[in-house]
Amino acid sequence: MKQFEITPDPKAQGLSERLSGKDHLGNEIDVSIVVEKPLTLFLNSQEIVTMMTIADYPQYLAVGYLLNQNMLTTKDTILGIEVDDDLGVVIVRTDTKTDFEQKLKKKTQTSGCAQGTVFGDLMEKFDEIQLDPEAQVQTSWIYELSKKINQQPSLYLETGAIHGCVLCEGNQPLIYMEDVGRHNAIDKIAGYMWLHNISPAKKIFYTTGRLTSEMVLKTVQMQIPIVISRSGFTAWGVDLARQAGLTLIGRAKGRRFICLSGQERIIYDADPSLIPEEGRKHQRKASQ
Repeated sequence: MKQFEITPDPKAQGLSERLSGKDHLGNEIDVSIVVEKPLTLFLNSQEIVTMMTIADYPQYLAVGYLLNQNMLTTKDTILGIEVDDDLGVVIVRTDTKTDFEQKLKKKTQTSGCAQGTVFGDLMEKFDEIQLDPEAQVQTSWIYELSKKINQQPSLYLETGAIHGCVLCEGNQPLIYMEDVGRHNAIDKIAGYMWLHNISPAKKIFYTTGRLTSEMVLKTVQMQIPIVISRSGFTAWGVDLARQAGLTLIGRAKGRRFICLSGQERIIYDADPSLIPEEGRKHQRKASQ
C-alpha cells in the first residue's frame, strides 16, 4: 500500500503569498497567506455554483461536488472536464442531458468555511446507504495517522487558515487535499476517488475540520464508514452519524480523542500513556 499517493504542495505557485504587517508588539513581520479564488462550475451547459477555493485541483473539486450533490451518479459517463484558469471556470461534460433547475432553487447555506452550499434534498439518498458494519479502526492507527499527517508539509502548517482532508486505509494516509473550506477538500477526495476508481471499502476519512452535518452527509454519501477529526462536533452532525451508523471520532490530538457514534468499530490496541502529547506548533495551527 502506497503512502501519500497525492499530497499538498505548499510551495506551488499561486496558492499563497507573502504579506507584510505588524505583530502585537508593533514589530514588522512577513507572513504567508492563503490565496482564495472564485471558481464557477458548469455541468454541461448549466451553471451550478461559484465556489471560493484555492483552485489547485479544479477537476477533482468539480466532480466531487457534483457527486456529493447527487447531480452525478454511477449511471453517468464523463466525456470531458474543461478548466479555464483565466476565467475561473470548470465545465464537466456528461453523455446524458441534465436539468437541475428545480433542485438549484432549493438551496441551503451550510456551516462550512467559505460559505459551503448544498442543493436539493439533503437526505435524498442518506437513508438508502449502508455503511460497512465490519469495518474497524485500531487506536494505534488513529495515533499513527495523526502523526504522519501532522508531519507532512502542507499549507495547513505553512499558513493556517485552511483545512485538510485525508483518505486513509489502515494506518496509511493515501490522498491528502486542502482548501479554504473543508467541504471543498472532501469534494476533491470524492472526485479523485471517482476518476481513479478507488473503492471506499476499508477506508478511513481524516479531517482537520469540525464534524458538522454537511461533513457527515458527504462522508456517508462517499460510503466511508469511519471519520476522524482534529476538531469537535455539532449536535446535528452526531445525530446524523448515529442514524447512518457512521463511526465519528473527534478532538483527536496527541493521545486523546472522543467517539460519539459507532464506538463498536474501535479496537483499543494502544496504550495512550505511551503516546506523546501534541507539540505546540500543531496546537497553534489547529486554533487558527
